[in-house]
Amino acid sequence: MESLYILIPIAIVLVCIAIAIFIWAVKSEQFEDLERQGHSILFEDEEKNENDPK
Repeated sequence: MESLYILIPIAIVLVCIAIAIFIWAVKSEQFEDLERQGHSILFEDEEKNENDPK
């Protein structure tokens, strides 16, 4: 029972830290362009081939 007096505040602090990190990520526009990174992986070779002077 006494361990709950330590574990509950630690859990609350960790949840607050996770919420703060999530809010920071949203405010710094980390989630604004979710498609760009996926497209850059898929279409990177085609863009290099188009710009290749061969």
